[in-house]
Amino acid sequence: MSECDCSSHSGPVDLMPLEEALDLLLSHARTVDETELIPITDALGRVLARPVTSGITMPPWDNSAMDGYAVNTSDLKQAGNRLPVSQRIPAGVSGAPLLAGTAARIFTGAPIPENADAVVVQEVCEQDGEHVIIHRLPSAGDNIRCAGEDTREGEAVLSSGIRIAPQHMGLLASVGVSQVNVYRRLKVALFSSGDELVMPGRPLGPGQIYNSNEFTLAGLLEAIGCELVKLGIVKDTFGATCEALSNAANQADLVMTSGGVSVGEEDHIKPAVERLGSLDLWKIAIRPGKPLAFGHIGDVPFIGTPGNPVSLFVTYCLFARPFILKAQGVTESLAPRAVAAKIDFDWPQPDKRREFARARLDLDGQGEAWVSVHRSRSSGVLSSLAWANGLAVLPENQPLVKGDVVKFLPFSELLR
Repeated sequence: MSECDCSSHSGPVDLMPLEEALDLLLSHARTVDETELIPITDALGRVLARPVTSGITMPPWDNSAMDGYAVNTSDLKQAGNRLPVSQRIPAGVSGAPLLAGTAARIFTGAPIPENADAVVVQEVCEQDGEHVIIHRLPSAGDNIRCAGEDTREGEAVLSSGIRIAPQHMGLLASVGVSQVNVYRRLKVALFSSGDELVMPGRPLGPGQIYNSNEFTLAGLLEAIGCELVKLGIVKDTFGATCEALSNAANQADLVMTSGGVSVGEEDHIKPAVERLGSLDLWKIAIRPGKPLAFGHIGDVPFIGTPGNPVSLFVTYCLFARPFILKAQGVTESLAPRAVAAKIDFDWPQPDKRREFARARLDLDGQGEAWVSVHRSRSSGVLSSLAWANGLAVLPENQPLVKGDVVKFLPFSELLR
């Protein structure tokens, strides 16, 4: 694999550990104050602002888990018993009390009639005119869903601070909740700085490139439910940059940019943020994505990610994402859940920084998980992210050989 990231030759002097940088960043995250009442049909991905309690018991009565026959087990002495069918109970109908010595034809979800204590599945029964022959003896309680086994009236069903997923929407509906209080969406303003940038669809001139970072960053932010304020491409001047940052801060809860925070003559974001507020630049002991900028424009937080597309992606996943989730009101764990998997390569020359390599996790013929890494380590190879399905965490200063186990961070954990 190629190693054309020249920054890899720098040592770890004055580099901040990842955990310290993340703790510092999160200490500045403030949850939005405003909430709104929305229908549960619009709640997917939103953060619950108040806990939800059930106003009903679910299920409200014992009901059948299967299609079959409701019986009283005391009426069945041996397999092959033949009982008259005294009634038919479909879902949505309450039957009469079960007569002694009879069975009731019953369907999934229908209330269990009084005096019945089991449901015999229809697959072990034989219909014989107005009777049923039961070929397998049931035990009391078989195939009965008891009242309240899901939720009980007054019981908390969802706590505040969770991001509402499809299963949460179903649970809310099951207890009759039609509206929920959620935090309003976090507004994030972003713009691109650079006279070399061109929007896709337009022809490229000499020295120009397409503005891919804006689309990557916008997609990452939309995936976690942010409301975007897109300010486009800003001219590469100090005045235009100050104006854009001030405009962004007036409209948003967070301002994000990529690149432009170094000390070059054409890098205006750093001095502009310092003019309008304050800025810290951290060199973090990770690869890619060593530089990260955090500060404030007035009292609005600012996060500046590196300009290289892979570095932008990694620093977003490791730092900006948890910051934004906390600001959205999420109280669940902000750390992505890692998978342990074996590597299918040797890593004899580890970096002095912890590396988050673009990687793929696949299962072999025996169902065992193996991780492979992209051939390039360059932070400019955007296609490597499209190839990968996660990031392999390669420890600093630790050579590895094929078969060693590392942590793998699936994109399914990092991009939601």
